[in-house]
Amino acid sequence: MAALSCQFHSTPYRERLCGKTRPSISCSAQPPQPNIKVVINGAAKEIGRAAVIAVTKARGMEVAGAVDSHFVGEDVGKLCDIEPLEIPIISDLTMVLGSISQAKETGVVVDFTDPSAVYDNVKQAIAFGMRSVVYVPRIKLDTVTALSAFCEKASMGCLVAPTLSIGSILLQQAAISASFHYNNVEIVESRANARDLPSADAVQIVNNLSNLGQMYNREDMGTDVAARGQVLGEDGVRVHSMVLPGLPSSTTVYFSGPGEIYSIKHDVTAVQCLMPGLILAIRKVVRLKNLIYGLEKFL
Repeated sequence: MAALSCQFHSTPYRERLCGKTRPSISCSAQPPQPNIKVVINGAAKEIGRAAVIAVTKARGMEVAGAVDSHFVGEDVGKLCDIEPLEIPIISDLTMVLGSISQAKETGVVVDFTDPSAVYDNVKQAIAFGMRSVVYVPRIKLDTVTALSAFCEKASMGCLVAPTLSIGSILLQQAAISASFHYNNVEIVESRANARDLPSADAVQIVNNLSNLGQMYNREDMGTDVAARGQVLGEDGVRVHSMVLPGLPSSTTVYFSGPGEIYSIKHDVTAVQCLMPGLILAIRKVVRLKNLIYGLEKFL
């Protein structure tokens, strides 16, 4: 549907008094902006299926391809329990990118794969003139550095997001602000399973605090009691990880000072919490000509 652009034309005051002319409004039809073509790489995963639904509902974008090694040939819409999208899941990323690039439309690849595949995936996307949003926890910084140099040379955008959760980003920003006022800090997190503990969220918070050049928990830095948690980095920040089936994914940062405790908590109850951040990332990356690390740059 074409957009309608209207302008209001005012009339000078003296002419209005004489009754010569009246204010007028002129409207013209603007050509519609083409939708961003989105390819979901890792479409059969829980987060991939949530992304298909979110992109389908979002304005100005549409699912144009679905890549995964599972459920090959199945309609990705049916897999996500929505209306058929007539887009089969394909295991070959190159084939999907080639079909979209021929149409010469704006395209974005959303990468939910794994750290070992990210570099090649982004390079393929750039070769076909498409930008990438990468959400792959535990991606190595060496990979990010190499991708940054490649994107800079190609003048193509890429957004690498350690988290797509806006709540998680707000927690990290609040923790940075609090760290200037408290000398004691510990992180307590809970997860439903024991994979990759401490979590990427906890590691990111510790890295953020370490970059400020402060030392924490000075009175308790030397203890080797296992129950005191794991010290990450060299700044004394401890992380305690709980694993119990049924627990929500939760991260709490505790700060303490004389006579007070300040705590910041973020709970994740469903993967859908990542979708507002994903849609924002897709909208922003199409304007980039280099690699940006962290969705917080756009909040």
